[in-house]
Formats: sequence, structure tokens, C-alpha cells
Amino acid sequence: MLLRIFTEPQQGASYDDLLAVARKTEECGFDAFFRSDHYLVMGDSDGLPGPTDSWITLAGLARETSRIKLGTLVSSATFRNPGVLAISVAQVDQMSGGRAELGLGAGWYEAEHAAYGLDFPDTVGRFELLSEQLELITGLWDTPVGEKYNFAGEHYQLKDSPALPKPVQQPHPPIIVGGAGKKRTPALAAQYASEFNAGFKSIEETGVLFERVREACRVAGRDPGTLALSVANTVVVGKDDAEVRRRAAAIGRDVDQMADNPLVGTPAQVVDRLGQLAELGTDRSYLQVMDLSDLDHLDLIASEILPQVS
Repeated sequence: MLLRIFTEPQQGASYDDLLAVARKTEECGFDAFFRSDHYLVMGDSDGLPGPTDSWITLAGLARETSRIKLGTLVSSATFRNPGVLAISVAQVDQMSGGRAELGLGAGWYEAEHAAYGLDFPDTVGRFELLSEQLELITGLWDTPVGEKYNFAGEHYQLKDSPALPKPVQQPHPPIIVGGAGKKRTPALAAQYASEFNAGFKSIEETGVLFERVREACRVAGRDPGTLALSVANTVVVGKDDAEVRRRAAAIGRDVDQMADNPLVGTPAQVVDRLGQLAELGTDRSYLQVMDLSDLDHLDLIASEILPQVS
């Protein structure tokens, strides 16, 4: 199983904070550095110094790292014109030498849309945007050089696009689709994604979501084995119970209220739960790191957990 570091910069992080974590991610041997794509803090934090744009951040990190994959979990379809997003991701892929990955979702956080003047359609409307964006972005990337790309959707229309620039990765950068939807999300993952993500679920719930997306693949005529499966959970690891509780308290969490979280505990406990997730078919686990100043946390995970699961 690949372990990937996943951050939430909207809670309060500068570019330099993210750079320090990304460099530690690479130094420790983790597979990837991912970040959320949000413009507004959640909860009681003041969010200072304020939000950073995901793809500007990843472009910078593309030049300051050399090995790790870089991506979003996930960008919201309500944030960016898909033609512009296709250009941005392709450029980050070029800048990184082929290490960009695009997580794309329908969006859910209405308050951040109001705070920055972004339209927030209803759930059906947001999924319509997501569906068209997945088709449009992959269509632009997959159009052969020298040919034109046209798209006529309800929300987007492209005419005679040169479909440039091209990403380094072929046929295109991996696309991640995730969520707990029963029909639309699994169908979109089966049609467009190279990875399906089940985020913040118990081990039992994760198994249900994985089987649902496997069935969507079978219905679509796709081999389920061609779709990577991943999970995302807040990580709180300590050498002993006292250190686990200290790290949980540092991010405002109560260990006793995180019983369903497989990434909370001592290294031995977390390795055991990752093993259970592996038995479900999990290929990648995103470790949501909330305290970006605690780089010793990453060292502990890298030394005590990573060698046993990778």
C-alpha cells in the first residue's frame, strides 16, 4: 500500500508551511503530497494567514520537489472553468516532470462560495458540472496534437480548441473521483477515474463503497482491477497512548471520539488497521495531517509504519 500525505491548508498555512511538509514528505519516503482545495477555514480557527490556491501551490512545489506525486483531494467543479483547469494541471504536470494528479469533485462547502462570490448550484447542478468537466478535461488532454477539440454541453461549449498544452503523462494525469454517493459518483469514477477514494469512513463502510464502485465498473464494461482504490483519514500516531492523546489534543480532537478512524493509535495498531484496509483492496492511503508544524509526526510514521505496509 502507498502512503500519501494529505494537508488542509485552509485551516491556516502559508506556502512556506506547505513547502516544509512537502519536503519532509519526500525526505521520509512517502509516495505523494496532496492538499485540499478550499478557500475558507472550517470550525473555530482564524485560518491565518488565509487560503492559498491549490494549483498555484502545486506549481511551486513542482519545482521544489523531485520525486513525490502532487495533487488535490479534491478540486471543486464549482471553482474553475474546466478549460483553464486543464491548462493549469497540464502545466503543473510539465513543471514536475509528470507528477501531477487531479482529484475532482462536485464541491460541498456553500459558505466558501458565498465568501468569495462563487456560484453554488444545487446538488444536481453541481454533479452536472462535474460530469461535463470530467468529459471536457479528458477530451482536451486526449486530443492528438494538431487536431481540434469541440465540446457542446449544457454548461460548457468549446469550438475548435487546439487542446494545448499537453501533459507529460500519457494518456493523461491520473484522475481521482471519490465520495459516498450510491449511483452518480461510482458511475463517474468507473467512466473517467484511475482512482476512487473513500474518504473518512470506517473500515466496514469503506468495504461497502469499494464494492459499489467495483459493480459500477462491471456495469460499464470496465475491469474493476484497473481502478485503484484509496482511503483518506485523519492520522494521529504516537509511540504510546499518552503521545496519541497529546497529538489528538493538539488538533482539537478527542481520541475516544475517533474510534472508527483506522489511523489513530500506536504504530502497531495503525499497521494492523492498514492491513485490514489492504484486505479490502486498498491501494493507497491518504494520511490527513492537521498539525503541519509537527514534522516529528511524519518521521515516526515513516520509521515505524511505512516500512511495514509499502
